[in-house]
Amino acid sequence: MSAGNSPSESLEMESFHTRFSAWTPFSNKSLNRQDCLWMPKCIKFGWFLPYTPTDNEYGAWKHHYIACVSNLDWLTPREAAAVYGTLNEPKTEDEELQERQRERCLRKIIWEKIALHKKELFKVRPPWVSGTHCSRLFKSKCQPRLSQTARDRVELHETLEKQLVLSSLESLPKRSNISGHHSYPLLSKKSWRGVYKNDSGSSNALQPHFILISSRIPAYEMVANSVRAGIISVVYEHSGLTLETLLYLIEKALDGQMAQSVGIFSDGDSREINLLQGYKIGIKNLLRPEVRDFWEKLGSYVAPEEEGGHVDLFVPLGASEAGIEVLSQLSQLTGTLFTAPTGIATGSYQHLLSDWLGRQWETAPPSIYFSESKLQTWSSLTDFLEDTLKSVRKQLSPLFKELQKNISGRMIGQFVFDTMSVANILNNQEIIQALADGLIELSKENSDNPLEFLSYFLLKKCSKKSKHFEGNVILTKSDPKATHSLLTKERDVIEDNPQDTKPSLSKNDPNFELLVKLERKLQLDSAEKRTRVVRELLQSERKYVQMLEIVRDVYVRPLRAALSSNRAILSAANIQIMFSDILQILCLNRRFLDDLRDRLQEWGPAHCVGEIFIKFGSQLNTYTNFFNNYPVVLKTIEKCREMIPAFRAFLKRHDKTIVTKMLSLPELLLYPSRRFEEYIHLLYALRLHTPAEHIDRGNLTIAIDQMKNYKGYIDQMKRNISMKDHLLDIQRLIWGCPTLSEANRYLIRVQDVAQLHCCDEDISFYLRLYEHTCDLSLFLFNDALLVSSRGTSHTPFEKTSKSTYQFIASVALHRLIIEDIPDSKFIKNAFILQGPKHEWICETEVEDDKFLWLSVLQNAIKSSMEK
Repeated sequence: MSAGNSPSESLEMESFHTRFSAWTPFSNKSLNRQDCLWMPKCIKFGWFLPYTPTDNEYGAWKHHYIACVSNLDWLTPREAAAVYGTLNEPKTEDEELQERQRERCLRKIIWEKIALHKKELFKVRPPWVSGTHCSRLFKSKCQPRLSQTARDRVELHETLEKQLVLSSLESLPKRSNISGHHSYPLLSKKSWRGVYKNDSGSSNALQPHFILISSRIPAYEMVANSVRAGIISVVYEHSGLTLETLLYLIEKALDGQMAQSVGIFSDGDSREINLLQGYKIGIKNLLRPEVRDFWEKLGSYVAPEEEGGHVDLFVPLGASEAGIEVLSQLSQLTGTLFTAPTGIATGSYQHLLSDWLGRQWETAPPSIYFSESKLQTWSSLTDFLEDTLKSVRKQLSPLFKELQKNISGRMIGQFVFDTMSVANILNNQEIIQALADGLIELSKENSDNPLEFLSYFLLKKCSKKSKHFEGNVILTKSDPKATHSLLTKERDVIEDNPQDTKPSLSKNDPNFELLVKLERKLQLDSAEKRTRVVRELLQSERKYVQMLEIVRDVYVRPLRAALSSNRAILSAANIQIMFSDILQILCLNRRFLDDLRDRLQEWGPAHCVGEIFIKFGSQLNTYTNFFNNYPVVLKTIEKCREMIPAFRAFLKRHDKTIVTKMLSLPELLLYPSRRFEEYIHLLYALRLHTPAEHIDRGNLTIAIDQMKNYKGYIDQMKRNISMKDHLLDIQRLIWGCPTLSEANRYLIRVQDVAQLHCCDEDISFYLRLYEHTCDLSLFLFNDALLVSSRGTSHTPFEKTSKSTYQFIASVALHRLIIEDIPDSKFIKNAFILQGPKHEWICETEVEDDKFLWLSVLQNAIKSSMEK
């Protein structure tokens, strides 16, 4: 104590030193353990402290946060299904164990990558209080970019480079930041629907009907033009979209409304829906996370089933067991009624006009969305319309380029409808065909009274047609609701008690006789439907053989006769190249037709056709020879047409006549490639109506596998030829373009953008000015991005313009970094594409294009890195 201090002052000073010494350690050691810092972080993730900390307890929330991060609880798909009752892909115990081990390895790799990434970022970390937005060290709003030295180091290590690409994808803003709309809310389906009810009301009259139309549908413009007034329709690109972007298009079109019903008009078969490129949705991949998420959110846009809401799939899923299982799981997954046609008609899209599974409405689903006369016209003339529209699209697409897809599709469809008068063609087609058959018969008979003979022929044909319509119905006539509920109940019974599936009712039960009668009726219905499928098989096979016989009678026999008479039109070698394989196919299918006809003459419920198909499937090497030589055959026909005037005159005399069903020789050669899809449809429908204990069921399954494997071979050949031709067209379109032909490469999407240049990168981020330097076209392939400059040339006295393309660079997708440029006062809808040597600042015209492009590009990069 100093001499100048009083006792009271000394006491106060001592007290102050005591308090200060007690507070100082707390300040240094416990400042980062304050609850106000850690409690919001825990609550944000839902990690609530199970007790209330005392007044003198510090660091409780911090320790709780560390404990939760270090020991994250997670459930395997099987455990989640047991807890929440959700649908998940079934897994065995070994698969679950492997999944756990894989999860641990992934977590370890993630932590290591994060630590390495943080270490790299720390080396280029800017000083405190430095400008965050004016520095080019930042990738987007908050993501730093590596310096040149670090970037060179990254290029030496492939794994770190991939991590950098993935981090650039993760740093992209979510959908709400790009499109201006809110992202999907984390609400249950009940709450989600409640929000829509508040906006649009509960009246069904205020809820619109909505239809999606895929561009993969043949002559999809005609389908778009057939949509009824008042129906919301969207035409979407089959290639170049993701499930997320498709949901975005649906949400934008509905504009916050609940739909009374949603229709999806896409390609597919009786087992799966070919919704998008790379997304053939069937029973095997229905529960994949992204696919499941799509259907759940789609179901949230539809009114509840109690209010009459339903989703209509214009794919014949009701004609096979796998398709019905898909519909059942979709309904269970979304809580919404899913429907599909049950028709088994072969050729074109006639199945759409048949009965539909599910509840019966006052109006059939096709009539809800479409004009029936136009839809029937389209389904009858699909192939011819698609061939016509190929040239129409080429001519009209530049004029309609700036219009939306569904508007331009309607305009092109209306143009074709008005020009071709296809409605009149459809109405008169049956009459014309009957008269043509009558004239052919008249020319064979040489009757003295032609008019009387023709009248008698038409009356006879009319009576035959009425009997045929009564006795041989092509489309399935059944009670779809009863069939669907019966199959569902039967499956539930088997799943609940797989060891005892026999009925336990006694004869004294009052319902026993009723159940016996019901069982007999179901057996008779099943036998009748099975008979109809076999008749359709026989009838379609007869028509197919007749088309092959046209090739023999109209083309091969006259050419061989001319060769034998020393007035040869073609040489024997050319005739052999063109027709030897198709004639062998004709012989094979004539034997197959004879076997089917013999079996149907003595047809009964116990008879089988599976063994006939298995025998036919073992002789498909004849078809293999035809498809291997198919390109050579077409080139030989073209070469002989150009070089031999007599053959050119021969084709002109016989092509597209009444005898050839108004088809040319190359068009007739298309039939073998299309027949296998019809075989698969019919076999699935036949197995659907074949009881499990039937002896034919096993053979039908083997036959289905044979036909599916062979159709896969044909589809692969089609894809290879189509992709090769498409790549050659793009290569010819772009000046200076390198060779694009690579194995398994295909085009995903083309995006037109404007290239920008930043005038001054040293100023604040939100004050930067950009200038437009040139126009670019980005060609996105599944493994690379091709950048080209786009120019526009005009012709004197013409309004339309022509685009020219000049090659700039190509970047492998796994080396492409995407950076977002947030909207500011001076720039909108912009992003950066950075390759190893070049960087492009790009801007789309509208914000929707930016979102769609970035979503597709992000998905393509991830897919390329997974290979």
